[in-house]
Amino acid sequence: MLEADRIADTLALDEPVGRVRMVSPGRAKALDAMGIRTVRDLVTHVPRRHLDLTNVQTAASCPLGQLCTVVGVVHKAQLKRPRPRLALVEITLVDATGTLMVTMFQQPWLMDKLEQGMRIAVSGKVEFNYGFKRMTNPFLEVLEPDQDAQGRVIAVHPATEKLSATMVRRLVGNALEACAGLLDPLPTALRTRYRLMSRMTALRCLHFAHDMDEVREAKRRLAYEEVLLLELALMTEGLKRTAGRRPCAHVVDGPALRALDAAVPFTLTAEQQKAREEILSRLAAPEAANHLLLGDVGTGKTVVAAYALAAAADTGGQAMLMAPTEVLARQHGKTLGPLLDAANVSWAVLTGSTPAAERDAIQAGLADGSLSVLVGTHALLEDDVVPKRLTLAVIDEQQRFGVDQRARLLDKGEAPDALYLTATPIPRSLALAVYGNLTLSYLKARPNRGAVRTTHLHRKADRGRAYDAAKEALKRGEQVYVVCPLIEEAPEKKDAKRSGGLQDNDVYAFDRVVIESDEDFAGADVSAATKQAAYLQSTVFADWDVALLHGRMKPAEKQEVMDRFARNESQVLVATTVIEVGVDVPNATVMIVEDADRFGLSQLHQLRGRVGRGALDAQVHLVAATKDAEALKRLSALERTDDGFELAEFDLSLRREGDILGNRQHGASALKLVNIVRDRNVIEAAHRDAEDLLARDPMLDQPEHRALAREMRLLFSSAADIQGG
Repeated sequence: MLEADRIADTLALDEPVGRVRMVSPGRAKALDAMGIRTVRDLVTHVPRRHLDLTNVQTAASCPLGQLCTVVGVVHKAQLKRPRPRLALVEITLVDATGTLMVTMFQQPWLMDKLEQGMRIAVSGKVEFNYGFKRMTNPFLEVLEPDQDAQGRVIAVHPATEKLSATMVRRLVGNALEACAGLLDPLPTALRTRYRLMSRMTALRCLHFAHDMDEVREAKRRLAYEEVLLLELALMTEGLKRTAGRRPCAHVVDGPALRALDAAVPFTLTAEQQKAREEILSRLAAPEAANHLLLGDVGTGKTVVAAYALAAAADTGGQAMLMAPTEVLARQHGKTLGPLLDAANVSWAVLTGSTPAAERDAIQAGLADGSLSVLVGTHALLEDDVVPKRLTLAVIDEQQRFGVDQRARLLDKGEAPDALYLTATPIPRSLALAVYGNLTLSYLKARPNRGAVRTTHLHRKADRGRAYDAAKEALKRGEQVYVVCPLIEEAPEKKDAKRSGGLQDNDVYAFDRVVIESDEDFAGADVSAATKQAAYLQSTVFADWDVALLHGRMKPAEKQEVMDRFARNESQVLVATTVIEVGVDVPNATVMIVEDADRFGLSQLHQLRGRVGRGALDAQVHLVAATKDAEALKRLSALERTDDGFELAEFDLSLRREGDILGNRQHGASALKLVNIVRDRNVIEAAHRDAEDLLARDPMLDQPEHRALAREMRLLFSSAADIQGG
């Protein structure tokens, strides 16, 4: 094939789907409803499953309770209407060994398609009912008279009422013809190294394989390509942040850092020491750092980050640390303040409730350089908050900030190093797929302080056990959290959730949060928590002081409630998820989470991190209202492990392929074949290869990389595509 023809076939990928043979205007409209608008969309329309007809069972041998394929002859097909608006076609399928009954719901048109004596293949789960083996709504394929089912693999594509899976498969075949000679964007060296199919061969095998080995090899090739393009897009987008600017190489052995090290009142764990050295080495490099510190709840991220703040001061620069809530920002001030004082580093806290005179003084110190570290909330993003020389930006719980917010903070310096913190554990494979432009450090183990935290799951009827444990703790002089979910939401929020338009707070979806932070629901009704607090005060905890905390309180009110709880002036705190981060009361040892099944695993793990923060043993009691076995199985994982990363791995294992990154994640629309659990090695390899490619060819303008660069630009045309914006 001539080079010009290959280029034309490659360009055909991005032409309207209407140019494909048999795609009429009506079919184009039906495809558009499925999100298929171009030839590329059609050839990458991934099959839901593949029917392996290389292993056909007989009616007699097909095992009960398992998926299998049976080929036979239609003995009879009957249309039945057991009740209004319910139509079913019952097919009696026979082969040489016996009979299989097949029931197809709401597909009356099959009566026009099926005839007595016709050979068909059905694939589905076999059950035994009313004296016969049966399949309900299996995939059904009509075989041509001279067609042998043995030795075939049939791709089953997502379809609609207007486009059957068979028609979609036919259109996919026509689309492949339209771009048959397309160029392969992967450099030959990479294809050779991993023994990968060409792109066109992989696409053909994905849709029209001869055996399942071809399907597996096709998926391996296409999954690698997806991740490599994503990693390249993330990394090149990261490079744009400092293009044409002068990064700062921080001093990492100065007096402030040494004084801080001496002031830390405990010995860092091996993990903390490793994370500190990794961060400092990134800060010392002449390139701008983009580093993510992933630490499970209570692993000491803040202390490790303090060393980066001291390095900025030693360099003559300034650091800004942004937290998502005022409670957390002030908690950072309380934790970091004494350490920075000991290191002779000036610091301040700025929030929306900071008095005007104090705010003016902070702004002046920041502008003239006399203030080295500023901790704050979104208030740091205001236009009148202008540092003299910002060399480090630290963003805590970074997933709670939007892309634009993070960029605004970084734009307050010429090319500041960026350090991101998150307390939501993410397995490395998922972190690379979501944050491929960042270097990573992990803190997985909580420092051993002698405290043990246990988690217990209770049915609603047994909730008394949880409250008995709470009363025992109160009698010992300890304190208790009671967490309530939000029962009512604003109508528009309800509608959005029903339609699937509301995603969880975290930009990586290892946990599908059912209840989000109440601060995100301006219209949320907190009366449930209010009533619960009043009820507990008058009955269960009548001998102790019960306080209430929720996200709709004014910042000053929240701070007052927390201060009273920290001073043990109130012993029971009834709260919504506003306590998820930033609350540190070592004397709190019991947490009760009502309706725990309404929360996601990640959020429950974050919540239980509020107890067991001192030397006292802690208990977490999850009260579930559901009787659903799957939901209870999910919650029971919290009983088995206190390790957030292990919990994340478990949650990933429950997910279907393609259900891990969510719909609004980084380039998720381009990730159709990647499975984070299965494809860890693929993700690691693609990340490493992307780094190597950009190290040798930062602009990807060498001849062998131009097709790769074009694909990357086509799939990830803007920062919003790859940054979840």
